[in-house]
Amino acid sequence: MDKMERGFAVVSGKKDQQLNLPKRQTKQAAGYDFECSEDFVLPSIWKFNFVKIIRGLLHHEELHDEDYEAANQVLKPFLVPTGIKSYMKENEFLMLANRSSNPLKRRLVLPNGVGIVDADYYDNDSNEGEIFFQLLNFGVKDVVIKKGERIGQGIFIPYLLADNDEQPTSERKGGFGSTKK
Repeated sequence: MDKMERGFAVVSGKKDQQLNLPKRQTKQAAGYDFECSEDFVLPSIWKFNFVKIIRGLLHHEELHDEDYEAANQVLKPFLVPTGIKSYMKENEFLMLANRSSNPLKRRLVLPNGVGIVDADYYDNDSNEGEIFFQLLNFGVKDVVIKKGERIGQGIFIPYLLADNDEQPTSERKGGFGSTKK
């Protein structure tokens, strides 16, 4: 990275798709706006099988483990692609946050509140470090996100280590959600 400290690049598999690198929209903006890299349909959660669980709870019906498991299989966020990766210094991370207009205007939320992109996610073997936004659509209709629409923002943040931090010996093996115990 030769003296470059932090920034963005397009993943190699999407170089020919004319994607825009994230950018701030105003002089005082902390966040870099990310765009969706392709047309993407984010289905409404109300279309999925977990509605059976709600109906059963409301009507005091007997529900079984299989009912709960079936609901859990479908009630999960979708990974909305950006085609972008981010490099940063070792003591920094990129915090992914929702756009303030998403829940109010489009009924889109980040189910975990924020996302964390670690410095070692960049150029990982699994997906080259492509950043995805986990989104849920709690509206009653599907939402079509067009290529180039802003879906979230990223903020570079330094972090501190505890006095007695034990330096982990493992290295990142994969991409999204790959850190497991």
